[in-house]
Amino acid sequence: MLMKKLIPVIYLLCIHWISCAQEIPQKVPIPESELMRLPIKEIVTNYYNGNFYIGTANHGKLIDELSGRIAAREFDYMTPANDFKQSYIHPTYDSWRWELPDNWITYAKDKKIRLRLHSPISPQCSKWVKEDNRTPEELTRMLEEYMTQLCIRYANQPNVQWIDVVNETIAKENVKDPVFGDQKRGEWFGARQGTSLWENPWTIIGFDAESEIRTPLYINKAFEIATQYAPSGVKLIINQHGNFEEVVWERMKKLVSYLREKGYRVDGLGWQAHIDTGWEKIPGNVERLDKFISWCHQHSLEFHITEMNVWIKDGDTTRETEQAETYGKVTSTLLKHVHEGVVGISFWNVRDEDTPNEKWMGCLWDNAGRARPGYERIKQELINHITQ
Repeated sequence: MLMKKLIPVIYLLCIHWISCAQEIPQKVPIPESELMRLPIKEIVTNYYNGNFYIGTANHGKLIDELSGRIAAREFDYMTPANDFKQSYIHPTYDSWRWELPDNWITYAKDKKIRLRLHSPISPQCSKWVKEDNRTPEELTRMLEEYMTQLCIRYANQPNVQWIDVVNETIAKENVKDPVFGDQKRGEWFGARQGTSLWENPWTIIGFDAESEIRTPLYINKAFEIATQYAPSGVKLIINQHGNFEEVVWERMKKLVSYLREKGYRVDGLGWQAHIDTGWEKIPGNVERLDKFISWCHQHSLEFHITEMNVWIKDGDTTRETEQAETYGKVTSTLLKHVHEGVVGISFWNVRDEDTPNEKWMGCLWDNAGRARPGYERIKQELINHITQ
């Protein structure tokens, strides 16, 4: 009789043990030296179970070049750089360009690659949008046309796993502007005079005056459209730049709460992580990152590093080992959280010459395709996590 009563308990315990085992990276029976010879994607595919993603950005024009060959060898997750942005697809009312985005969809299907569409309503907009005489009505129409057609055309594609809906919404530094007024770090990043400066003209559309944080209406509209057209399997992301300033990410928390109260779907947060070598040595940086990832998972949000570079701005090649330490520390900080929820890293471009800041040597590969020490260090962190 006692045994009969225990059978359901034993069954439930077995189910629990099995489910836990599925969440934990599997112990590796092969030597570490052999693992180090594998491409990054094979380590992640074989020994992680869907809670960790690692990839790179690349330009469509480079798919068949050296950068494209390296990317295809090492990663099965890619971000098509700037090829899905409003500035390319729909720069004016009368122009639409789909060639590069369509090519990416075909490429992803052929190579079995998952895509994150870096297609946000953001400062990466066309010169037409930045012109100072744009009206709220004109910008609203442009936003609606672009975001709606983007989602209709691509959100149901099987290889599309994430969509960046907005980007760089919060100012990372103080800005003075004679036309649109001053902006403070931690407040909304907005329009600036002319078309040559880094700016976010979409705030001209207006603000929700009833919102505690006076949320820009362009963010509402972008998430309204994405929520309407993107299936639940495609995750909707807010992307943000900066050095992980606390005041910025506190506002981000309030933005997530606001959008969800409106009924819009927010599935994850992304931090670009264009950082300098030695970022991890600045007191508080790693701790804030670690704590914020936990906050994301506690609130059912994925956390992604979306555009990582580790710059060596003085061009000193002897600092590549130091650069590797920064790559390693950020990677290990994310890996601490794979049992809590989804985390991911995407690097911003493959080789230095693919970036606007070639001389800063911020990529994992140099222009000749030589892997820097940071590449090996990242693999070592991945292996450490599954063997210890």
